[in-house]
Amino acid sequence: MLDSDLAELYEVPTSRLNEAVKRNRDRFPEDFMFQIAKEEAESLTSQIAISKPGRGGRRHLPYAFTEHGVAMLSSVLNSERAVQVNILIIRAFVKLREVMVTHKDLAQKIEALERKYKDHDREIQVIFTAIKKLLEPSPQPPKRPIGFAVDEKS
Repeated sequence: MLDSDLAELYEVPTSRLNEAVKRNRDRFPEDFMFQIAKEEAESLTSQIAISKPGRGGRRHLPYAFTEHGVAMLSSVLNSERAVQVNILIIRAFVKLREVMVTHKDLAQKIEALERKYKDHDREIQVIFTAIKKLLEPSPQPPKRPIGFAVDEKS
């Protein structure tokens, strides 16, 4: 997560968040936090409307925090809000990891079964195709209109 996004969640200015991190630099090794490259920052400028340098916006490249860096922030931002936000962010990271692992494991198992039964009946291949379609995200069904329907023939 970017420093500016975290600062917004913690309800502190980005500069204050970065100051707290710099005062405790030994708590943030490279696998906890890193500064993004100039090319990445330029890409962000065009994608999310970060103001251009020299026009009142950021004067330094943003920092990106890993899951571990986010966890460490609660120790340097010593406030109740920091603790609550940290708990929510860590839960989101854990849930994301669970979802990724579950889908990856399931996809690997299906591929292994396909390889095992690739020379067998056509029906088995149809089953694998159907299972794969079930794993794909389905489009949302159209919503029913709210209110009463009037029968115009009456």
